[in-house]
Amino acid sequence: MAKSNCKLVTCTFSLKGEHFDMRSCNPWTFLPIMFSVFTAVGLWVVYFIAMEDDRIVPLSSEYRQSGSKAPPFISNAGNAPPASCVFSQVVNMAAFVAFIIGVLRYLQLKPKVQKPFLNIGGLVTLSLACFGMTLVGNFQLANDKELHNFGTLMTFFLGSVFCWIQSILTLKINLCNEGWRAGIPRFLLSGAITFCMLLYFALKAQRLLMHAARTQWALVMFFLCYLGTFAVEFRHHRFEIVCSDDQEPQIRAEMEVSEFQSDQL
Repeated sequence: MAKSNCKLVTCTFSLKGEHFDMRSCNPWTFLPIMFSVFTAVGLWVVYFIAMEDDRIVPLSSEYRQSGSKAPPFISNAGNAPPASCVFSQVVNMAAFVAFIIGVLRYLQLKPKVQKPFLNIGGLVTLSLACFGMTLVGNFQLANDKELHNFGTLMTFFLGSVFCWIQSILTLKINLCNEGWRAGIPRFLLSGAITFCMLLYFALKAQRLLMHAARTQWALVMFFLCYLGTFAVEFRHHRFEIVCSDDQEPQIRAEMEVSEFQSDQL
């Protein structure tokens, strides 16, 4: 709130959440869900645009090397205009929002951990994975194949590491007694992501391109689902941004008072 008769001007942005209730639900709860849904929809829009332009073969068909169409890898779908324009926009926005989710998750867990190396490691790995996403989105396969593939490797490998770190933290901290409820699905998704990543590179090395493309799409969808699960814990927190004219802006994450208790790592 700003007051003209005070020297200190403070602006506070506060969102409060309690139990999951559509009438009183913390709006931050919907950030991971909206991220997952809109990113998935955006990538499928890129796929259908490329299909409409006859640049890739359908995921349900067989790929013939002699044909003029490319196998339906996500990068091939977003390799040429107009699909490449949508692809760059979707991936860049996804990288930005995923980074915000990572920062909020770090702030959420920071007061609960005694040894912060895992929490810091999760933030660092996701940040680097998001940077890899920007390389994938801004350097199309046809323009810079090496840099594009390096960004893909960063995104897949570091993204999978981030998932395992967060799965471990979920069970260790048991935030608001949500540890098992959120932890088990996250471990299953982490296993699926890692399996799809290894299978993707193995199939691609053997030139089984259609199977590799299907595996890549499954990998990305699993990763989006994983980030969407942070809505479970986000509903218990409020994230407060405080700005003033004589000190640095501060961002705080506070747990809502409830009957739930949390363990510390």
